Amino acid sequence: MRIDNAQLAAFAAVLSEGTFDSAARKLNVTPSAVSQRIKLLEDRMGQVLIQRATPCQATSAGRSLLRFAEQLALLEAEVFSELGVADAIAPSTVRIPVVVNADSLDSWFSEVFDGLPDAAAITLDIRSEDQDHSVALLREGTVMAAVSANALPIQGCQVEPLGVMRYLAVASPSFVDRHFPSGVNADTLHAAPMLMFNKKDALQRAFVSQFTELAVRPPTHFVPSTPSFLEAARRGLAWGMMPEQIVSAALQAAELVEIAPDHWLDVPLFWHRWGVSSSTLEVIGMLVRAVARRALRQPTR
Repeated sequence: MRIDNAQLAAFAAVLSEGTFDSAARKLNVTPSAVSQRIKLLEDRMGQVLIQRATPCQATSAGRSLLRFAEQLALLEAEVFSELGVADAIAPSTVRIPVVVNADSLDSWFSEVFDGLPDAAAITLDIRSEDQDHSVALLREGTVMAAVSANALPIQGCQVEPLGVMRYLAVASPSFVDRHFPSGVNADTLHAAPMLMFNKKDALQRAFVSQFTELAVRPPTHFVPSTPSFLEAARRGLAWGMMPEQIVSAALQAAELVEIAPDHWLDVPLFWHRWGVSSSTLEVIGMLVRAVARRALRQPTR
């Protein structure tokens, strides 16, 4: 079975742009032409590929096809670039969707931007997701690469270790005086207000498990922004787990203190990428590895 390139391009454009109208503008065709191409593609595949929602999303079958479409677009753009004909017959940029956890984005990952060889040749489409859940987007084909805490390779992908991000349990000095005057234990952890990034954030619970096997249920604040999370802790709202790279200045200024200086969480991070032979993915992977070696703790052998 052969897939029509125009139909595949319309399919990928609808999912990347979110609507049929936006896809039509991207492809310089009418919305009805996009709709007709998607219908023909779905008829050929015998399955619904796109959920008509706002924004449009791929069905289970559509996610498999999307991964193929993204890989084809990547390799095609690289070939045209190598031949020097990109400006004439194809986009001159290679789009690389990458998912990175928020803490890495707000600390070490931004240094990767400094090493991109040409901002016009490579465009990054960065998504933010919890480090324990980011590989789900890779599995779906939504992204080409991911920073994840998952060490297991996804089918069709390569994985390699980046280093360890250390998380410290921090709070303001006044908060510690109020809630942990006798130290950190099951009782104080049950009573002291706690910060969580979102419902997927398991770091605080993992830290608590170092002190008690009991199910503590402290008052919990959800703050889904790294700067605001830091500010909430600094202002004495609650305690929370944060990467040492982000809290180091506040610790040095005594705006924050560790609630249990001898306890922390080390989260290994891994770089996942599609297994296709791509010079662009190689360049970005090289940059990510170099920055991670400088910014993250490296396991001792």
